[in-house]
Amino acid sequence: MNSKAKGYLLGAVAAASYGMNPLFALPLYKAGMNPDSVLFYRYLFAIPLLGIMLKARGRNFRLERRQVFPLIVMGLLVAISSLTLFESYNYMDVGIASTLLFVYPIMVTLIMAFVYKEKLTWQLALCMVLALSGIGLLYKGGDGATLSLVGTAFVFASSLSYAIYIVGVNQGSLKEVATLKVTFYVLLFGVSLFVVRLWNSGEWHTPEARQWYLWGNLLGLAVFPTAISFLCTTSAIQYIGSTPTAILGALEPVTAVIIGVMVFGETITLRVFCGLVLIIVAVTFVVAGGNITSHLVRFRKLFPRLPLHRKKHA
Repeated sequence: MNSKAKGYLLGAVAAASYGMNPLFALPLYKAGMNPDSVLFYRYLFAIPLLGIMLKARGRNFRLERRQVFPLIVMGLLVAISSLTLFESYNYMDVGIASTLLFVYPIMVTLIMAFVYKEKLTWQLALCMVLALSGIGLLYKGGDGATLSLVGTAFVFASSLSYAIYIVGVNQGSLKEVATLKVTFYVLLFGVSLFVVRLWNSGEWHTPEARQWYLWGNLLGLAVFPTAISFLCTTSAIQYIGSTPTAILGALEPVTAVIIGVMVFGETITLRVFCGLVLIIVAVTFVVAGGNITSHLVRFRKLFPRLPLHRKKHA
């Protein structure tokens, strides 16, 4: 297999593994766990995995004082994004929720345009029309019921929080911090949100001993959508670059849709299918046609752009 084929394969695995969130989360919901408990354990298990990855790359955990507060803010933004997405699973099909979440690159572009005065193009305007048309087609779910406004609000809050995070993490004192270290501290600070919420609510749910298989689901959330997705993304960028890797991110909602239909019995009508396709196509053109990729993917800092046959130094 040549280098380019390896890159596309790794990029596809990265996107597909991230789209596996519902596969592990929904059985935990069915067992009575709430989103805060699920996410607390996901972050708790993912933090040491990322710590091991950080040490394996020969990096340290040291931070400058001026980087601490921005990382706390970034951690809370990512935690809010995770929480609102997982809350949305209680109100709508996971495939629709994951596809609506996928509009975050458009939100990033709009933030860069209105806050940082980047130029808006007619291609972006067309893509926004396509995306809004797709959302309009999703107004009624596969079973004919109207799309939940509460669920939709949760998904858009998740998408907006993540978009703000993507913009923020590329600015100021964090711009030159390696992505792996940023991700480690984002999860470390982000888990505090779930600790506070669980402490205040008193609804801390832990799988019972006889439900040992649920611990596998919690570990799966930490391994597949987090560690494996991250490692495959970084490797894919080395082989094919950041833009193709970001475009392959379209497989994230596709994976969630397939899981929703095949595992959880969700239904997809022709109208809903067309809406999903319109959103995915619109976002893919946004990523492919502008400077947004540099904001979406920062992983190339971890691996200098060296010939693949040469040894890479962290």
